[in-house]
Amino acid sequence: MKTSDFDYHLPESSIAQTPIEPRDSSRLLVLHRETGELEHKTFRDIKSYFKAGDLLVLNQTRVIPARIFARKETGGKVELLLLRRCDTLTWEALVGGKGLRVGRKVFVESDDSSHRDGNSTSGDVGVRAEILEILDGSERLIRFSEPIEPYFPKVGNIPLPPYIHEKLSDPERYQTVFAKESGSAAAPTAGLHFTPQLLDEIHASGVGIAYVTLHVGLDTFAPVNEESPEEHKIHSEWCHLSQETADAINETKRNGGRVIAVGTTSVRTLESAAFYASRISAKPPCGTHHALELGPFTGATTLYILPGCQFKVVDAMITNFHLPKSTLIMLVSAFAGRERILSAYETAIKEGYRFYSFGDAMFII
Repeated sequence: MKTSDFDYHLPESSIAQTPIEPRDSSRLLVLHRETGELEHKTFRDIKSYFKAGDLLVLNQTRVIPARIFARKETGGKVELLLLRRCDTLTWEALVGGKGLRVGRKVFVESDDSSHRDGNSTSGDVGVRAEILEILDGSERLIRFSEPIEPYFPKVGNIPLPPYIHEKLSDPERYQTVFAKESGSAAAPTAGLHFTPQLLDEIHASGVGIAYVTLHVGLDTFAPVNEESPEEHKIHSEWCHLSQETADAINETKRNGGRVIAVGTTSVRTLESAAFYASRISAKPPCGTHHALELGPFTGATTLYILPGCQFKVVDAMITNFHLPKSTLIMLVSAFAGRERILSAYETAIKEGYRFYSFGDAMFII
């Protein structure tokens, strides 16, 4: 298996720059795993593929306005992109600007266009940040003089993926309608297609709805640069599966229903919980069948899902179209088969589907 096995050519014109309205009017490519059959639908048609007794699992993470502008004492511009909170004051962040070495202090501003006058500026909000440690590349460990979250409404900007060049007029369009737990640097984009009405209709049809939380990091957009995928160091993300959701999954499985994961982030959370459960569960007696029972799970996951992986929880997956040579296209290839995925992507490109975060969706069943 080589990283190049997961490459494909995508025309620039296929990358969606703005979200479509309404949310559930995006296109839906349905892929049947066993046969490779493809169906072309509209996303709101997805409810016709669900059955009473199925369980839909959504990631309720919320994107934080993690892009912050600041200035150095000398007046130079600085950009901070908050990645992970370590404690109340300390964050891992990507930094943009020169001379950001250990000990350097910067002044957080309400915007990046205020007039600077020595050590004061009209945009200064009174919060300082100090560089504590140099991490990989442009990553730094920084410490604020006070918690930064209360200042988000004034200083924070929603960070859009690097391939989106259009300004987003409504920041809520980069949030799912069920976003609740703040902590992500990027949206779980498969969930962007759902509307409150569509979720109500799905639930009314006898389909259960459950939630997990996985805070998405910007590493999710990083390509695999190693020749072999196995050599790639997978990124870590914090996730949480509650007892309530675990119970709903276990009941669904016992009753013969399907667990339908919305997005690769939900998949990663569910399969991480299953991996943890399989490690702590006692081995069954010889000759007896042992169904895996999920329990609650909270913590960082570095689960790397590659072709050959045996999925323990997820029976069907809703997902967007992913970047070439990314860990995400490898994950969906593990679920549906690399050849089927690349063939489906080729068809989607020919049929004018919109790709990536604001693009169209796939339903893999």
